[in-house]
Amino acid sequence: MTKQKNPLPAQWQQNQKAAKATQIAFDMDEKFQYAIRKAALDAGVSPSDQIREILGLSVTKRPKRPRLTVSLSPSDYEILAEKYQLSAEQQLEIKKHVLDDLIQFSAEK
Repeated sequence: MTKQKNPLPAQWQQNQKAAKATQIAFDMDEKFQYAIRKAALDAGVSPSDQIREILGLSVTKRPKRPRLTVSLSPSDYEILAEKYQLSAEQQLEIKKHVLDDLIQFSAEK
């Protein structure tokens, strides 16, 4: 009698399916992109999920991490360090000041 191998755990099967998915990009007029992005923002979903919704495809309910991202180069840290009167190596302190600036910006809108 031969033993069958155990199937992959469910989480790995999902990852395997995701790995087989193909991402496609759309070059479209800025006003159409804006409309889709705004609808996604209003609905609290990603633009990708909004497109899936528009197309009538299933949308996986994923946990949302309420965060914004920005890429900062070493020269960006130098500029921000000068702005906040810190050293560029104090990246955590710089991040705190940036967060304060973003909150202040949002409160003014």
